[in-house]
Amino acid sequence: MCCWVQFCLRLYNAGFGIVHQRLQEEREGMHFVVTATSRAKRPGEVDGKDYYFVTKEEFLTMIERKELLEYALVYGEYKGIPKQQIRDYMAKGYDIVLRVDIQGAATLREILGESAIFIFLVAESEEALVKRLIHRKTETSDMLLVRVATAREEVKRMNNFDYVVVNSEGNLEGAVKQVESIIDAEKAKVHKRTVNI
Repeated sequence: MCCWVQFCLRLYNAGFGIVHQRLQEEREGMHFVVTATSRAKRPGEVDGKDYYFVTKEEFLTMIERKELLEYALVYGEYKGIPKQQIRDYMAKGYDIVLRVDIQGAATLREILGESAIFIFLVAESEEALVKRLIHRKTETSDMLLVRVATAREEVKRMNNFDYVVVNSEGNLEGAVKQVESIIDAEKAKVHKRTVNI
């Protein structure tokens, strides 16, 4: 029995990348869904790993054929979740993990209802989040303010999720173990969630 997991990771530097990496290293049978996009590939990105890079015409064909679980137009480029890779890995019994933002989680909640697990990954505090962003040195002062304001708004929607995992500085293992425990508990339920894609 596979488990459908949604991560909402819009709180920048809450640590999804490293949590994702550790789950891949430590846990077999998990598939981290690769999103399709119509935007051009950036230097260092790998097709099929970072995204599935397609043309706008190919993306529109995918929409027309109903091959996407959900999609959105983001900054003039399409992004979407191909259904087939999910079906393929579910057929193999894999747990499915998606990385989505708040809006994506809301859309998927409408589509999937209670059949998916929604996990909200956060830093331990706004102060810790700001420290991580400053340490990263990739944000201008203005962008930092925007990101913090966005994070404040997104925390208000945390109640729309099934679980909250706090990724505290220096306690990565605790966050990874908590995500694993959530998945294990969901898989052990007598009345399991059923998913039809």
